[in-house]
Amino acid sequence: MRSYDWRWIPNVLTFARILMIAPFARALFLQEYRIALVIFAVASITDGLDGFLARRFNWRSRFGAVADPLADKALLITAYLVLTYTSVLPLWLFALVLGRDLLIVGGALLYHYCIGRFDMEPSIPGKLNTMVQVLVVLGIIVILAGLPVQPFWLDVGIWLVAVSVIISGSHYVLVWSMRAWRSRQS
Repeated sequence: MRSYDWRWIPNVLTFARILMIAPFARALFLQEYRIALVIFAVASITDGLDGFLARRFNWRSRFGAVADPLADKALLITAYLVLTYTSVLPLWLFALVLGRDLLIVGGALLYHYCIGRFDMEPSIPGKLNTMVQVLVVLGIIVILAGLPVQPFWLDVGIWLVAVSVIISGSHYVLVWSMRAWRSRQS
């Protein structure tokens, strides 16, 4: 079999991650934190694996380019929503996380319809923000699952997420505002 025949694997892994969101949310909501931890770990592994396979074997697809980041965002937003709803995280943090994502999507749509087509690529601050959000959710679930971690990491994690959200959101606004301004000038 040729390598090309296996191109579908990254998309199946992305789709599997999307299917994991509901059981993950249910486990968090019902405070079944060890189950939520396993689901989150498996989702994280599939995320890394689908990205590796797509890059390594050039199994990229338009579906994967759109669905992969949406699956990641949906999993993270679900985690922050349920952890906020169950009073683990403060409402202001969820509002900040969701607000940043809505700002980026709104800005991208505005740019697309007012300036022109573009290819959105995550920035380094955006990638760092995602990594911080993932690690903080992971740390919180580990704490809630009763595994040996110092609980002060919850407070540290909240502030790390807040700072990274503000920095990466501001970075996107600045970069895309400058691109829009330069585009309008030419």
